[in-house]
Amino acid sequence: MANDFFMWFIIFWVFVLLFFMSVGGYFMFRKFLKVLPKEDGKSKLDWQNHYVDSSRHLWTEDSKSFLDQLVSPVPTAFRDIAKHSIAARIGQVALEANANEVTRDHCIEGYILATPKRDYRSLTSFLEREQIDYSAYKHLLQ
Repeated sequence: MANDFFMWFIIFWVFVLLFFMSVGGYFMFRKFLKVLPKEDGKSKLDWQNHYVDSSRHLWTEDSKSFLDQLVSPVPTAFRDIAKHSIAARIGQVALEANANEVTRDHCIEGYILATPKRDYRSLTSFLEREQIDYSAYKHLLQ
């Protein structure tokens, strides 16, 4: 009787540990894919760092606080990573537009472009809840 209980206890923990190792491995593998070089020799993270560094001088206090507002629905554990990737995309949009500073329009467009399609419903509900006008960028949500 006691041996059966201990055996099931061990089997339960084997499955729990396998599950946690699988979840951790999945996220590590996704991070690994981001650092692999693309055709141009730079990885996705290299490009993100490039756009953040290149556009650093374009950010105003207003655009920084607006970025903080945009990333507020992201869970705290992932907020810094999300903020960096969204800021990179916003910086890319501003640099390609040859802007003198990052505006709220650049932030909205970059925010939409940086968001995966699977999250568009939560993105639009957040923008509507915060009363942020994104009507000029609805074509990006197709």
